[in-house]
Amino acid sequence: MPTIDVLNATGKKSGSRELAVEVFEAPVNVPLMHQVVVAGMARLRAGTHKVKTRGDVRGGGKKPWRQKGTGRARQGSIRAPQWAGGGVAHGPVVRDHDQRINKKMRRGALRSALTDAHASGKLAVVEGRILVVLAQPSETGAVEKSFRNLVHVRVSYAGGLGTYDVLLADRIVVTTEALDVLEGVAAGSPAAAAEAEAGERL
Repeated sequence: MPTIDVLNATGKKSGSRELAVEVFEAPVNVPLMHQVVVAGMARLRAGTHKVKTRGDVRGGGKKPWRQKGTGRARQGSIRAPQWAGGGVAHGPVVRDHDQRINKKMRRGALRSALTDAHASGKLAVVEGRILVVLAQPSETGAVEKSFRNLVHVRVSYAGGLGTYDVLLADRIVVTTEALDVLEGVAAGSPAAAAEAEAGERL
């Protein structure tokens, strides 16, 4: 069973803790992590990019010259893509970039990321008031405000921790309480999922 040192507020070892095997010794599935991260980033895209096709450009309703007998190439509209001032061929249109990722895939990707984080030594569990990954939002928001002005520090909650956040971080600090929630969420525990949902509503 994997173990990790628990550090106090001064950074010294105050004990150790056994980690859940299904969460921190899971197979590292790189393609799955990539798919979940790409889906998460795609969800942030607005999808409002749009260009005018030949049907959207004003004018060009009349055929510029007759079909045969002129010696020139046949043309149906002066707003076709090959004309100056014409529409754009195969340009971007308004669309939804969301990709479907189910809960099982999200949990699998998170387990892979956490296993890799533990194996590479960038995961740390602390006791005290050094908080980065929290079990749930604090009542007064004081902890979150402590890190607000630090550009390279991100505060996240165990119930909403994403694969991208774990992979992006150079160092991950987790409270002992958050670790309890995190192990349950990554393992798919219904009780932990309910606790995480309650934390997100605060």
